[in-house]
Amino acid sequence: MPPPDSVSDPLAALDGRLSVPAIQLQAPGPDDATLLRLLRSAVRVPDHGKRVPFRYITLRDEARKVFGELLAKRHHVVDPDVSAAVLDKDRSRWLHAPVIVVAVARLGPDAKIPERERLLTAGCTCFALLQAAQAVGFRGCWLTGWAAYDREVARMLGLQDDEHVIGFIHLGTPKIDVPERERPDPADLLVQWRP
Repeated sequence: MPPPDSVSDPLAALDGRLSVPAIQLQAPGPDDATLLRLLRSAVRVPDHGKRVPFRYITLRDEARKVFGELLAKRHHVVDPDVSAAVLDKDRSRWLHAPVIVVAVARLGPDAKIPERERLLTAGCTCFALLQAAQAVGFRGCWLTGWAAYDREVARMLGLQDDEHVIGFIHLGTPKIDVPERERPDPADLLVQWRP
């Protein structure tokens, strides 16, 4: 069932959120000005202590292809027995969406704000970016995979030792209408604590 329209239901935009597989994304994607506007909305997340524990890197145009080639080389170093098909996937996964935003969490020492809180703040910006993109007509998905956890990949991207990739946000225009999937019933997830 499609979500109700936003005129009659102010939560329709949230209820209609869907991830579109990266392979199903194509140009156009947000241009630089539009991406900055989307990020202006995405950074409006809870941020205890105003630490701003996040930043972003974009992969566009030829950089996507170069990044895929570097990942394939890195994957072969990490696993010399990796199959050619997997290496091809490492190369090609970056070529569909015209814009990929690498979301980075900054998690250095902090005497007041626990790392977990700062990580959650950074993660909230990823979801908010997907919401903002969908609100203006784009679609996307938030992916990780082995590359998000590899420190050599982090170095390739120019990350500091206290920074971590928390997602590759693929943004573009969908090639297909993605069907709704079954969602959990909040009534099954909610309990009231009683002393």
